[in-house]
Amino acid sequence: MLILIYLIGGLALILFCAEIFTNGIEWLGKKLKLSEGAVGSVLAAVGTALPESMIPVVAILFGTGEASHEIGIGAILGAPFMLATLALSITGIAALVYTVDGKRREHMIIDHFVIKRDLSFFLLVYSLAILAAFLPSEYKLPVAILLVLTYFFYVARTLRDGGTLGEAELKPLHFAKRQQEPASPIIVLQVLTALGGIIAGAHLFVDGIKHVAELLHISPFVLSIFIAPIATELPEKFNSLIWVRQGKDTLALGNITGAMVFQSSIIPALGIALTPWALSDLALISALLALAGAGLVYLNLQLKKTIRPITLVFTGALYVVFVISAFTI
Repeated sequence: MLILIYLIGGLALILFCAEIFTNGIEWLGKKLKLSEGAVGSVLAAVGTALPESMIPVVAILFGTGEASHEIGIGAILGAPFMLATLALSITGIAALVYTVDGKRREHMIIDHFVIKRDLSFFLLVYSLAILAAFLPSEYKLPVAILLVLTYFFYVARTLRDGGTLGEAELKPLHFAKRQQEPASPIIVLQVLTALGGIIAGAHLFVDGIKHVAELLHISPFVLSIFIAPIATELPEKFNSLIWVRQGKDTLALGNITGAMVFQSSIIPALGIALTPWALSDLALISALLALAGAGLVYLNLQLKKTIRPITLVFTGALYVVFVISAFTI
């Protein structure tokens, strides 16, 4: 029972505080008079990525022993793997189910440039992150720095291209719902409170993973690569189903591909810099399958200038391949 409290309670606290953090960070961007693009592509993107990002951060920085490193690496690799396979597949299924103007989609209704740009950055930075595992230790830190710089270049290019795919009006600040223009101190208080809650929840979650792994004699890596991204990343990506139903396919796919770039650059850079970054066979399989899923979609865009929903659905088969591998290797 205590283990369940650690695991479920930690996840619940992370997700609850992530909503508060995102709301606060958007208001902070407004107070700082940042452009809507900067708020949407940078601040909000970081805020929504915090739940899954804080798990490897806490595991690596504050954990002790090999299990903590396994949890950290599993959470790092799990997010891009889940996004490039399961999340894309669910979006493809939704595109087959929902019609546009009463007609079934033959192709996704997307801005090809936006999706192609995101996928090309993902394939580049994630390949670099995986190749770093085979490099001598003295070359790993430069690769980590390169990944971070590449992400900032991606952000700059996205802003230059007007790459915010759609922005809604700000919801009222959670700590001051009756105020139309909350004061800066209360905004900062909300952001810091939420950040503290996310860190506390990540601590509980990492401890829960360790206890479950010991109890069931399962690798902490396997547990973290399955549980962490599905529990923290996938619920947020169900927004894509709503956008597909509305015929806003660029928003639906951009919601996923934009997150893929962040999760394959900034977070792996942390693992490369602060751990031995020695990837097991199963870790390499997950990475190669993620690259295969993204590569398949990118290849369709490159050759056919379009994406068929069934192509997205097929990426789900790669997730099934990994599940089988995880329990047979």
